[in-house]
Amino acid sequence: MNRRYFGTDGIRGKVGEQPITPDFILRLGYSAGKVLAGVDSINGERPTVLIGKDTRVSGYMLEAALKAGFSSAGIDVMLAGPMPTPGIAYLTRALHLTAGVVISASHNPYYDNGIKFFSGHGNKLPDKIEYAIESQIAQPIICVPSEQLGKVQRLDNAAGQYIEFCKGTFPATFDLYGLKLVVDCANGAAYQIAPHVFQELGAEVVSLGVSPNGFNINDRANSAVPNMLVDAVRANHADLGIALDGDADRLRVVDAAGRLYNGDELLYVLLKDRIFTHGSVPGAVGTLMTNLAVEIALQQLGIKFVRADVGDRYILEQLRERGWQLGAEGSGHILSLDHHTTGDGIVSALLVLAAIKRSGQMLDQLLGELILFPQTLVNVQILPGVDWQSNTAIREAVVQAKNALGQSGRVLVRASGTEPVLRVMVEAQHLDEARGYAQAIAEVVQSVYRVT
Repeated sequence: MNRRYFGTDGIRGKVGEQPITPDFILRLGYSAGKVLAGVDSINGERPTVLIGKDTRVSGYMLEAALKAGFSSAGIDVMLAGPMPTPGIAYLTRALHLTAGVVISASHNPYYDNGIKFFSGHGNKLPDKIEYAIESQIAQPIICVPSEQLGKVQRLDNAAGQYIEFCKGTFPATFDLYGLKLVVDCANGAAYQIAPHVFQELGAEVVSLGVSPNGFNINDRANSAVPNMLVDAVRANHADLGIALDGDADRLRVVDAAGRLYNGDELLYVLLKDRIFTHGSVPGAVGTLMTNLAVEIALQQLGIKFVRADVGDRYILEQLRERGWQLGAEGSGHILSLDHHTTGDGIVSALLVLAAIKRSGQMLDQLLGELILFPQTLVNVQILPGVDWQSNTAIREAVVQAKNALGQSGRVLVRASGTEPVLRVMVEAQHLDEARGYAQAIAEVVQSVYRVT
């Protein structure tokens, strides 16, 4: 069964276009309320959901629609205001609520928005629950009687509770005194939270992206495009720069020399730290996009490595199935299940800082001989629902590239789960090969599916 609305990370789209419209979000809130109330009854108490959001101007409108939908289904609502996605996951679990909801489009520009759900255990909803919600959306809204309508209240000190949780994931025997950090909050959900976490642990913090206006989220400052952070680290003579995305579930790090470290490299650093502290690590999970050099390096360390489909939900599934703790995407989603139920940019940064403290080495030293294979990613805009996989010309272009690269590279073509684009990734031992084959495949896609 294919999901019509839910992608790899909730429901996402351009504001004002289906499904990110007030009427649809109202129906979504009602439908989710009906389904979640039937799935999870906590100690016989009235079902309650927690809603958080990032800083997009459309968040106010969508929050109002969600509130109305949940209330009409008889679900109480608590509002956290601007809050990182992993913060909502934590608070939902800590407060023993029925579910958590985040209004965010993560690293996308301000004119996009989306809805993410968490279960009462702080996990992303399983596929079967998302199917049930989608089925319910087609049904008419039948408002509960007035005496059963859900009530709405604001959650006081949500930020403070989450700040204390984040600090608690850092070893009590360590502090950050003597470190100068530049923290880029992308004018997003962590703007009131992330700087405080690092300051309260002792770091000197230079803050970027902490003046949201509803329109500047992810604008020239975020984990996907950290150019401003690189410049700020150098200008302020900082030890490290920490880049978060709009909802603060991704992390990238910049060192004093301006070198950028992605999720693949940070996963390798954290796994080496686990070996140092625990003696061995049974395994780790990456994705189809994880750099081949990381897989080879982990094998040399005696760590089993498994690739999941792209998306942190699929990494999580593999980690749980195998009883492992660490997994990551190159984009910066890092999961450490002994610290949190979901990817958390702030917590991941603290884990990296703890590894630096423990080893007495900086990131370039911790990476040792690991050198990533050149990897080129080209995004080609396509119309939603296009059956690109059955196209002969695209298949032939992919096969030609794979045959040419042999065992010295990889080719991956996949539809994005969050945007109407086809992602063409080519990895090779030489950059010109990766660029050449990626562009050749992209040109074939563009010739077949021209989007004006």
